[in-house]
Amino acid sequence: MAAIVPEPPQIDSDQRIGQMPDQRLDQSPGQGNGRGGSKNILPAGGDLRLMTEYSPPPSSTAIWVFLFAVTMMFAAFSSALIVRKGSSLDWQGFPLPPILYFNTLLLVVSSGTLEVARRRVEKYMTGLRLSSEHPARWLYITLGLGLLFVVGQYIAWRQLSAQGLYLATNPSSSFFYLLTAVHAIHVLGGLGALFYVISKLNKTALRRNTIVATSRYWHFMGVLWIYLIVLLRIKL
Repeated sequence: MAAIVPEPPQIDSDQRIGQMPDQRLDQSPGQGNGRGGSKNILPAGGDLRLMTEYSPPPSSTAIWVFLFAVTMMFAAFSSALIVRKGSSLDWQGFPLPPILYFNTLLLVVSSGTLEVARRRVEKYMTGLRLSSEHPARWLYITLGLGLLFVVGQYIAWRQLSAQGLYLATNPSSSFFYLLTAVHAIHVLGGLGALFYVISKLNKTALRRNTIVATSRYWHFMGVLWIYLIVLLRIKL
């Protein structure tokens, strides 16, 4: 005797995803979920203010690999400075330009403003809180402080050159220009990352890893600069 199997109930698309018709979510083109990737789900109304929770492991670890490489490079520079001073008979010390301490303050404050920006961007992009203050304001403040830091470094170089201290004047001045210039180049890279975050804000779904990686890089530049100031003050 044949068994009679009841026909399964029909479930429309709205019930299938547990949403009302006006709450359906669309997947934005080009943001699909591959293996190990992340899916950016955007509201059908077109509001792109969404921050993804997951980032692929390669992109989340790349910043650590890069910071490790930068650490090793400055460690090599530091070792060369210490060895060169210890074996040199023509080493001439000189006082650091006072503006370097003001530059240090700028970089420390910029780390604080960027941390405020990171938290507000996350709240803004995930829609957890609506605020009349746009989070890009704190990103612009951080950007301005970073630019002032680079300008301050240029002023310090001009002050040394006015004293007759150039790149090839003495091993001490050579190391000063080398360390501060390489650090300034990396700071410019951080400013470029801030420009990228600001440009993506409110235009596309911003990955959480983007703002987090930028913050980590910028904080690292601040810590590295404090280390360089201490090293130069002791060794120069």
